[in-house]
Amino acid sequence: MKKRILSLIFLACLGIGAVSGCGRMGQNSNTEKKESGAKLQEVEESSIPKQNPEPENRVSENEEDVSVPAVYMTTAITSEGLMNVYQALQASPQGNIAVKLSTGEPGSNYLRTDLIGGLVQSLQATIVECNTAYGGSRANTAMHYQVAGDHGYTEIADVDIMDENGSMMLPVTGGSNLTENYVGANFANYDYYVVLSHFKGHSMAGYGGAIKNISIGIASAEGKVHIHSGGTGGSIWGGEQDAFLESMAEAGKSVADYLSGNILYINVMNSLSVDCDCDGNPAEPDMHDIGILASYDPVALDQACVDLVYEAEDGESLIERIESRNGIHTLKHAESIGLGNRRYHLISIDE
Repeated sequence: MKKRILSLIFLACLGIGAVSGCGRMGQNSNTEKKESGAKLQEVEESSIPKQNPEPENRVSENEEDVSVPAVYMTTAITSEGLMNVYQALQASPQGNIAVKLSTGEPGSNYLRTDLIGGLVQSLQATIVECNTAYGGSRANTAMHYQVAGDHGYTEIADVDIMDENGSMMLPVTGGSNLTENYVGANFANYDYYVVLSHFKGHSMAGYGGAIKNISIGIASAEGKVHIHSGGTGGSIWGGEQDAFLESMAEAGKSVADYLSGNILYINVMNSLSVDCDCDGNPAEPDMHDIGILASYDPVALDQACVDLVYEAEDGESLIERIESRNGIHTLKHAESIGLGNRRYHLISIDE
């Protein structure tokens, strides 16, 4: 398979933080959503100043640096494309394998089974997820299993809501906000994690990808509150924004540290709404689908996806969402604490 390094025009930006919290409740009406997000509107997105471009994070074809992680990419958003980009990593998962994804609120842009089913079944994996902390259709275990069934996940694999039996604690090292992270108690039942994320916008984090999926996504309902409050234990709706963003990176690092390399990451860049899969009434996507990317480095992977959004001619809405929530701060903090590297080689696996 011919590989080539894709070119980059990267504009990194820094927005003004809004208040932290979880995604919108899946069954809220538009009026309720507007009221619950009122604090976010205190920041006028159109007034966010654009900063000068930072140095490129995508390493050129001629720059040889084995310490820079590889990010593999295909533009084929199909079951075959997903399998091919996974195989490009040459992974050899052993033991009890988990595929971590968001089961999604009803009506959201969750990952469909016709796309992911082949990979999940080839791994003989269990689909894993945790309950939400904001209400909606996945706030308790029984309802959550029903949603997983309604979305077809129970037809392609066993499903485990990992915090149905409570939480387990993971230590956080090197964090500015967290010293511990609370994940679903069943987290320890799996030997290897394939983190399968739908990359998209997010009303609180700016964007959601691999880092969010291993932090908020693997956190129990208790752990979600801990992260959203920046470790203070306060309200998920009123925490300090940068502390929330940093806490996501710190919680994600605790998961990666615990697994000690037994984890890989795949981001699917389709249905690129400014809203996440925790929103049952998301804004319609207003940019084209981009592709599927995979890496062993969650920071490099999310940075590559952000860069591709900035490079797109129709990425304005998602860029505005990322900037207004200071979403790049998550990547900066994640790199500073050793979760991963913002510099990367982007390698196309397409012919």
